[in-house]
Amino acid sequence: MSLYPLQLEIALTLLALLVLVREALRPVANARALGLGLSVLVLVLLAYSFTMDPVEGALYSGMYRLDEFALFSKRLFLLATALALALAAEFSPRMEGGVAEQYVITLLAATGMLLIGSVNDFALLFVALELITISFYVLTSYLRRHLPSLEAGTKYLIIGALSGSLTMYGIAYLFGATGATNLDQVAAALNQQGGGGGIFLFGMVLVLLGLSFKLAAFPGQMWAPDVYQGAPAPVTAFLAVGSKAAGFVLLARLLYTGFLGAHQVWGPLVLWTAAITLIYGNLGALFQHNLKRLLGYSSIAHAGYLLLGVAALNSLGVAALLFYLVQYTCTVMCAFLAIVALGRATGNEDLASCAGLHRRSPLLAAALVISMLSLAGLPPLGGFFGKLLLLLGIFQRVEGCNSYLVVAILASVGVLISFYYYFGVARAVYLDEGASTEPITLTGATRLGLILCIGAILILGIYQRPLFEAAVDAVAGFRPH
Repeated sequence: MSLYPLQLEIALTLLALLVLVREALRPVANARALGLGLSVLVLVLLAYSFTMDPVEGALYSGMYRLDEFALFSKRLFLLATALALALAAEFSPRMEGGVAEQYVITLLAATGMLLIGSVNDFALLFVALELITISFYVLTSYLRRHLPSLEAGTKYLIIGALSGSLTMYGIAYLFGATGATNLDQVAAALNQQGGGGGIFLFGMVLVLLGLSFKLAAFPGQMWAPDVYQGAPAPVTAFLAVGSKAAGFVLLARLLYTGFLGAHQVWGPLVLWTAAITLIYGNLGALFQHNLKRLLGYSSIAHAGYLLLGVAALNSLGVAALLFYLVQYTCTVMCAFLAIVALGRATGNEDLASCAGLHRRSPLLAAALVISMLSLAGLPPLGGFFGKLLLLLGIFQRVEGCNSYLVVAILASVGVLISFYYYFGVARAVYLDEGASTEPITLTGATRLGLILCIGAILILGIYQRPLFEAAVDAVAGFRPH
């Protein structure tokens, strides 16, 4: 059978093995240059992916798909991986050792994400999820002499193991109810049963509970603030964009391919989960002083907004989900690149270290504030249009005064709450007086990365049409209710 559909996964795996063997034979002297080089190679793979054509139907005994949705997802994961590797390269001077191995594990996690984009069977789903999760077990605790990093890794391991158990347990129930692990066969059995019986619904809920951990959504969100604060900044960034994006891509594939016949059950469930998640995240972020911990609660809130796209049960909602994930990737990576540069200059990542930042580095200050304002959803930035699309998807479902209208109002209130803590960062950067006025020197790669991320945030806020049309095409094969 042709390996054409697996080109990207094979390329990343071979790249990881090549780095691992090279490091074993002769350790790389310049870890920063290696990271930047790997980032460029992943960008080359991203460019190459645009030459790949979708393949009709399921492949490899029905386990794998290479449709438009899969290709869009893979390109998103490659973008997140390239940015994460560049961020890790800039962070490498603060690492005690094993930087090349960190790059290898990052590439292996990315390989799992590429598989997630094409999942069409529970067996492949579990293998891909475990590849991602086990990689992050190691990455979150990679600073072995740093107690918060070890604590973050332990918490992620414990909650991740529970999540994996719930997912596997749910898959067992689903197999018992349908006699299949293939999503197309599960959907056919579900339609035959007229919406699924109690065993099927119980298994489906267990799988969704397990996935809530990957999404940092209620009730699996408790780990996010501690792990975001304790893990190395590049790992936190990759966790925030790559792992989260993989979770939402998988959720959309499951619900709109395998579980669509049970939308009467999971639709309201996902809708109210979204409401609880976004309110919890926004309230939790209000009084945070550590930037990474603030972004941890922010990540929970954004998981709530993204769930709105899934709960909308229409093509606009899922397309908005994909658009939002792209702009969220650029925005969060911009914020973390600024945090890494700030941490290198000041030695900490607290809000107090941002005081007077505009005097010390205008570009760093602009990048941090623009990323925060985009996360808040302020026009004309990418985050505004992303939130607008998600809310429009929900409003399409509003018929009078119903639950969709209530949740849309709660989401709007959540946006207003978020202004307080996002603007708090902007206030510290431009209005507060800092203890030091010494200029912060940025490396050429950091400067270029910040400029590119700022440009992407502005472009996606002003001219969204190409990306949104690509997202619409990616979900054309789905069959929303």
